[in-house]
Amino acid sequence: MTLNVYLSGEIHTDWREQIVAGARGLDVAFHAPVTDHEASDDCGVAILGAEADKFWHDHKGAKLNAIRTRKGIEEADVVVVRFGEKYRQWNAAFDAGYAAALGKSIIVLSQPDHQHALKEVHAAALAVAEEPRQVVEILRYVLTGALPRTSAAAAE
Repeated sequence: MTLNVYLSGEIHTDWREQIVAGARGLDVAFHAPVTDHEASDDCGVAILGAEADKFWHDHKGAKLNAIRTRKGIEEADVVVVRFGEKYRQWNAAFDAGYAAALGKSIIVLSQPDHQHALKEVHAAALAVAEEPRQVVEILRYVLTGALPRTSAAAAE
């Protein structure tokens, strides 16, 4: 069974690359938003024409990016939503809510110090991980039923 996974959220670190590399050999197809920040911000004006007002510049880009994001989430079996340490990703919260409304399986990737701020998002998730390797182990378990060699269950 191929698992379609959409990697949503924070774009300032290499968490996506860590998950993709860790999942090599698993039957997983990964999809994601455009992570080139400049391209993501400017896609609307690059395609539809310049805007003098920054609001409309951003508005055009947000709408074009929403087409890609909605398609990715709608076609996903699992949606991983990453909230970064330094940046607040409001779009990630929207993505998690959209995925929840569609009944998608959600894995949230966030730090413990965001636990209170993300309590509603965490409540919608089927798993809350702190590290990309934990997401990889969840995907491995879902696809193969195998536990990690260093898991707490294996130690018992």
